[in-house]
Amino acid sequence: MDLEKLKQTAKLLMANDKGLLAMDESTQSCNKRFAKLGIPETEEMRRAWRELIITTPGLGNFISGVILYDETIHQQKKDGTSFIKVLDAAGIIPGIKVDAGLKDMVGYPGEKVTEGLDGLPERLSEYYKMGARFAKWRAAFTIGQGIPTPLSGVTGPLSGPSQDCIRANAKSLADYALMCQEAGLVPMVEPEVLMDGGHTIDQCRQVTEKVLEEVFKQLDLKGVALE
Repeated sequence: MDLEKLKQTAKLLMANDKGLLAMDESTQSCNKRFAKLGIPETEEMRRAWRELIITTPGLGNFISGVILYDETIHQQKKDGTSFIKVLDAAGIIPGIKVDAGLKDMVGYPGEKVTEGLDGLPERLSEYYKMGARFAKWRAAFTIGQGIPTPLSGVTGPLSGPSQDCIRANAKSLADYALMCQEAGLVPMVEPEVLMDGGHTIDQCRQVTEKVLEEVFKQLDLKGVALE
């Protein structure tokens, strides 16, 4: 792990009030949006749409990094120039979504765990060679009725999520983060407490605190460099 290079990448991603552009929608999600507008649901149309975005004049003045999807990171402009080269030329750091999406948590109705750790080191190595310098992994937590084992310390009838769900996702986030750092990529650790539901803003705050406490605990136990 080259900690200094990781720190440098992190600083560049956060420099000059710039933002990160999420272009990591899956093929399925992109096709759904195309279908609503009558756009052909083909790889070529997805490629053309993404080329339109990354060739926006002056994009690098406002965007420091772009999160790509597996299909996208392999794509090229119509003239054959890889998307990675286009981003590099604009001073934008390429990133990559590496989780495999949300799956139902067995025995915990209404709760999800994020998959994608199998074979992750090999995929990270390939993405690094292609030019990616950071990655993203998202975990989602639901507040609401129907959660079998409500989270202690959260007031009101809409407690949840379960501590088991929080711990399972936090451990996966930590495993992913360490693998990224060992591969030379800065890990974006995204534990998202979903807004959906009838819970209050105070309940959301309480759950968010519980989630973040567990995530940072697991990151520390795994030896992830928080710098």
